[in-house]
Amino acid sequence: MGDDFLNIFKTRAVIIKTQDIKESDKLVWLFTEKLGKIATIARGSKSSKNSLFSTTLQFCYGDYVVYKGKNLYVINESSLIDSFQDLLNDLNDLTYASYFCELTDIAMNDGETSSELFRYLVTCFYLIRSHGVDVETLARAFELKILQITGYGLNFDHCALCRKKITSFDYLNLQYLGGVCSECEKVNGIPIKYATSSALKYLSKIPLENVYKVILSEDVKKELYKILTLIISQNYFRKPKSLDVLNCLQSFEKNKN
Repeated sequence: MGDDFLNIFKTRAVIIKTQDIKESDKLVWLFTEKLGKIATIARGSKSSKNSLFSTTLQFCYGDYVVYKGKNLYVINESSLIDSFQDLLNDLNDLTYASYFCELTDIAMNDGETSSELFRYLVTCFYLIRSHGVDVETLARAFELKILQITGYGLNFDHCALCRKKITSFDYLNLQYLGGVCSECEKVNGIPIKYATSSALKYLSKIPLENVYKVILSEDVKKELYKILTLIISQNYFRKPKSLDVLNCLQSFEKNKN
């Protein structure tokens, strides 16, 4: 492109959140392959007659042409690869898709890029739709991947405190983000089941598209959720809330039965 087009960009993107503004416009946050997370204006996109209407809904995945305005990017053109609007038809699918978007929004700064995380997010959408994966396990794997990408990955090979090499651990240190050896565990770690520590190690290394092969017990899934929620809460500026309603509904159903 010539100099006149330096502020125009074409990139693949997923819409991670939207907000209505004015009468016909929307703010649309894209997590893009090339530009990272960006806030954009989609002018006229609230009208069903506008060409941007069907491509600026949450979860949409496509090619977007944006140009840099004075304060925000503006969506100029767009074409869908997949709208993923079918995820809205199931509460579980909707909740977890929303959670992956929210966690991406929380973990990534404006303009911060990660083509790896972009690929993970799109992969999660396809896996949710397939109904061939346990979404709780998928969520834990995605959390581990995003923690690694943003500098908060867990260390499983060396004691988080004394740095001695370890092959397994029964305690975890949340401050230093890793397993703790038997000499350091009593004063500096929280207990963790061996099955859970093994699951953490395995999910951190397995390709995300292969998570459908993983089968975890309910006890391990509960402990993973507790641990990773704590790590996310202590390292990002806010805790994701997308799963809260679903967790409340599930607790209500269990108590009712």
